[in-house]
Amino acid sequence: MGHVIPDDVVVVGAGLAGLRTVEQLRGHGYRGGITLVSKEEELPYDRPPLSKQVLTGSWEPERAALCDRAALAELGVEVRTGEATGLGVWSVMLDDGTVLRTGATVVATGAVPRVLPGQPDGVSTLRTLGDARNLKEQLAQIDTLLIVGGGFIAAEVATAAVAAGVDVTVVEALEHPCSRALGPQAGELVGRLFRDAGVTLRTGSAIARFVDANTVELDSGEKLAADHILVSVGSVPDVDWLAGSELPIGDGVLAGGTGRVPPLPGVWALGDATSWWDQPRRRYARNEHWTSASDQAAMVAADILGLDTPTLAPPYVWSDQFGLKIQVLGRPDIADEVVPLAGEGLDGGPVKGTVVGYRKDGHLVGVVSFGAPARFVGFRDEVVAGTKAITTVAQEIED
Repeated sequence: MGHVIPDDVVVVGAGLAGLRTVEQLRGHGYRGGITLVSKEEELPYDRPPLSKQVLTGSWEPERAALCDRAALAELGVEVRTGEATGLGVWSVMLDDGTVLRTGATVVATGAVPRVLPGQPDGVSTLRTLGDARNLKEQLAQIDTLLIVGGGFIAAEVATAAVAAGVDVTVVEALEHPCSRALGPQAGELVGRLFRDAGVTLRTGSAIARFVDANTVELDSGEKLAADHILVSVGSVPDVDWLAGSELPIGDGVLAGGTGRVPPLPGVWALGDATSWWDQPRRRYARNEHWTSASDQAAMVAADILGLDTPTLAPPYVWSDQFGLKIQVLGRPDIADEVVPLAGEGLDGGPVKGTVVGYRKDGHLVGVVSFGAPARFVGFRDEVVAGTKAITTVAQEIED
């Protein structure tokens, strides 16, 4: 029996991953019905500009849109605004009581900001277009900002706030900002960027509690206050609606290498709501990257239609911080060795122009660049080859 192409596809989630899946299906000539379930009233929009161009004011919020209504009409997709509340066999339930029948379901509900215990309502997070609008208004009115968390989003918000003339303090529980993504050596370079920009950086400091919406108490007992507080401590997959669905849930929906999710038939998942099986890591991993969402969409659409699936490129993400573009390729988290590839940042020299390499078993599996895009691009093939080499070894061990 050959591959059966579904008559209808329901894509739950109208972010980048969901929209790109729709576009890929139509691009491959799929003529069946497609329903796109959107949690927000907004048209599908891009999230990376929210903490960059939208927050700085260099873009109007509308410019972050990924498409307009005419483009959606051309795709022949029915957009349903609302929240999914449950997943059955060949069906999706919505919060208004509607039951959508489907031959294939794509879970692309993304993630929601992680909140801290006792976090007051007046404290901001940044995930949606509405969040970006509100935070931009705050930056125009305040003199001081306290950011809890020191990851990429925190650094980009700090960049925008400093440019707006706001006095910024960042509290990070680890010893260096961005070290979860980059490791401590490259994280130390980010810390230098913070301090050189005039940000007060408090590392190795955890929040014990919120005193109120403008004050936190550190685990040392010290209190810090600001006109406004932003919590930026990562995100959690938006998958509570899948409780009772029999889908495997860990750090998001656990999906195979093409996005297919057993045991339910006809279910795929991608984007920030999922952890895909990652053979180089030999575990499920959540890649919260713009390029990963697009690449996974191509994989999912091809698998739904029974076509040859493309090869996923190594994960790639970028961050604009204090006048530098930081680019990350590959999997720095699996490295057993960190080496300088260009520049003198790791030896205390200028951060700009530094390229850091991450090796595992002698193979280059990741690269981080600080304002050196031309040099960064030159290492891509080596990262692809290194990733292939360790993947081959992993497969041989399993076999």
